[in-house]
Amino acid sequence: MTAGQEYSPVLRTDMGGRIVRKAKGVFVFPGFCDVHVHFREPGFSYKETIISGSRAAARGGYTAVCAMPNLNPVPDTPEHLAREEELIRAAGDITAVYPYAALTVGEKGQEAADLEGLAERVIAFSDDGKGVQSESMMRSLMERCKKLGKIIAAHCEDESLVRGGYIHDGIYARNHGHRGICSESEWGPIARDLKLAKETGCAYHVCHISCRESAELIRQAKREGVDVTCETAPHYLLLDENDLQEDGRFRMNPPLRSREDREALTEALLDGTIDMIATDHAPHSAEEKSRGLAGSAFGIVGLECAFPVLYTGLVRTGILSLEQLTEKMAIAPRKRFGIPLPEGDRTEWDLEAKYTVDPEDFLSMGRATPFAGAEVYGRCLRTVHNGKTVWEDQSGNPEQ
Repeated sequence: MTAGQEYSPVLRTDMGGRIVRKAKGVFVFPGFCDVHVHFREPGFSYKETIISGSRAAARGGYTAVCAMPNLNPVPDTPEHLAREEELIRAAGDITAVYPYAALTVGEKGQEAADLEGLAERVIAFSDDGKGVQSESMMRSLMERCKKLGKIIAAHCEDESLVRGGYIHDGIYARNHGHRGICSESEWGPIARDLKLAKETGCAYHVCHISCRESAELIRQAKREGVDVTCETAPHYLLLDENDLQEDGRFRMNPPLRSREDREALTEALLDGTIDMIATDHAPHSAEEKSRGLAGSAFGIVGLECAFPVLYTGLVRTGILSLEQLTEKMAIAPRKRFGIPLPEGDRTEWDLEAKYTVDPEDFLSMGRATPFAGAEVYGRCLRTVHNGKTVWEDQSGNPEQ
């Protein structure tokens, strides 16, 4: 929707989702779904908890999220998973939290996790945060996941090509004396895995793609009938290396790439190569993100500002329709991962509300976002999950 565009009262998306115009500027959407978040429990509750992450998700309009397994203990056995399940239950039903299990023991890539023992209790398998380096190991994992009917969600990174890098190996890195990460470290493993997915028939999902080569490889694989989907994140669609600052809130993995990469991802989003948008919400402590580009931990937060920055940057500018954005944030993730959309799950937004992103106002324990200070449109007024209001804005917006 561009500025000033009018909508009919009801807009339809797939899977029974509807966008309903409730009042001037106020729209109700199906609850968003993020298949890639890090809620840090068990093991790292000083960064985020399942409760704080769930509250942040609800404030961002999400009623379902999938939590990655780089935890302590890593959920690589049913016994290790049980601790995370206990914490999810204890958090209450703020938003539906679906756990991933690890592909390999300790996410070390050496020995397969107890896939058969875990399969019925997790949304999918992933070693997110680390790439599976061995082709033979990945083939074996795909064969087993195919039999189990489970998706492999892959963090694609060839560690031999990283070489100590921490931002994109591009103009900014060269001009400012930083170590770069080449794009091949991402697209190389994707090319390998697509070949394996074609051979094994495994359902394969590529996490957080950031470069044009990755998009083209996935586009071609889809044409060939490979069972593949992929996601990208808001920052890869809206920012690139030209936006970098000497601040830890701009350090994430994969890194912000070139302008050409960003433009190629937008094109891939429009033509359906990129199936969905996920935040890769990855909170860290203030100290861990205070060491600049070179020394900070990888990862930024995104749940509370994802829809506003995407609506402002892609919909109001006419690049994407409101229906298309809703499909990428609410419907496509659920369809791929088999996540239901309860009839009562919805999120209500004032799309005319204009404000500045202030991380100090976040409910997440993480504060590091490259969108800090950005002027955006779209304020979440209410989120309802399973018939219960789990977030309600108290700042005097209409329709309270």
